Amino acid sequence: MSLRRQLERLSGEAKAAARILAVVPTAQKNRCLRAMAAALRRAVPAILAANRQDVAAATRAGLSPALIDRLTLTRLRVAEMRRSLAAVAALPDPVGRVLRAWRRRDGLLIKKVRVPLGVIGIIYESRPNVTSDCVGLCLKSGNAVLLRGGSEALRSNVAIARTLRRAARRAGLPAGVLAVVPSTDRRAIDIMTTLSGHLDLIIPRGGEALIRRVAAHATVPVIKHYKGVCHVYVDDRANLAMAEAVAFNAKVQRPATCNAMETLLVHRAAAARFLPSMIRRLKAARVEVRGCPQTRRIVPGLAAATERDWSMEYLDLILSVKVVPSLQAAIDHINRYGTSHSDTIVTDDRRHAEQFLQAVDSAAVYVNASTRLTDGFQFGLGAEMGISTDKLHARGPMGLEELTTYKYQVYGRGHLRT
Repeated sequence: MSLRRQLERLSGEAKAAARILAVVPTAQKNRCLRAMAAALRRAVPAILAANRQDVAAATRAGLSPALIDRLTLTRLRVAEMRRSLAAVAALPDPVGRVLRAWRRRDGLLIKKVRVPLGVIGIIYESRPNVTSDCVGLCLKSGNAVLLRGGSEALRSNVAIARTLRRAARRAGLPAGVLAVVPSTDRRAIDIMTTLSGHLDLIIPRGGEALIRRVAAHATVPVIKHYKGVCHVYVDDRANLAMAEAVAFNAKVQRPATCNAMETLLVHRAAAARFLPSMIRRLKAARVEVRGCPQTRRIVPGLAAATERDWSMEYLDLILSVKVVPSLQAAIDHINRYGTSHSDTIVTDDRRHAEQFLQAVDSAAVYVNASTRLTDGFQFGLGAEMGISTDKLHARGPMGLEELTTYKYQVYGRGHLRT
């Protein structure tokens, strides 16, 4: 069977399953999610064995330590996957929620009601826990899902999906509610993006090259989860101890994620007091720091940051640092070089905070908090499909509501248009 025929068959099964899933009661969906969580617990040995094979192959292929970290599963990370499924089960079901209802003077009743999107295609890289998170969110929101993970995680993704699919069938749902594309052929990406009539939405999660490829080829609607060039700006009115803690967490806690800080901006009035201690701490954590000319005068011996650095998503222990003359200069830098993902200001000045919140054009804008908090689980959404940097339909962490659309249900008594 050709790859296109294989994908058409999988997406056709998903389409049929989506029609069933759209009307499945909330209680049954929740039972299925809890059963999936229990199944993951039982399958830990098999999942970790598959993941060890993926990690070994990725190590032989020379992937960076940061990417190896994203690929690696542990018992703790599988436990987090289970907790995410349980958290999604505990969330209110958006399907069937009446957004608005009104009755015309002639008695015609109109309701605007949330409904599933249908079949969602997810194209992603490296992180196999995404498989579980996406399945949980799609199932609760009434959508079937077709998953195409990165070739480096295929064994892990197949093991996870097999476990979840069996649990779904035992819970009375059709097997087609979820499937993993069992191929490392990159042509599968281009084929998926053109399955109009089979898929209702494509969500790409990964590097810039992947997302540009999907957007260039797609005839199916796409919500882009673009790269994260995230910033921390240390204001002249900042608590510098807090600023150091926030910046360190934003860069070092898990540098290979899209919500990690890539550029640190510091007001020139605070730079001499803040940067020496901050950079010592970063260097102790093995962060390579690249600085603007003023940063390098304050802390000699740093590599020079180039124009290209301000737009770089390193996804690694590398950081660019720039001293700026004002809050407005920081805002202008972020809006020019950022990717509308996550940015924060550290300040004790409420007016500065409000100006930053209003003027920075990003999906998540923070005051005195780490950019690493941009996450569906951290926001109380149970999990996320990713962080949308688009502005239409969904923006920021995509939870259950962002995986629905709406339709109008209209009740008449023989009403006619005259």
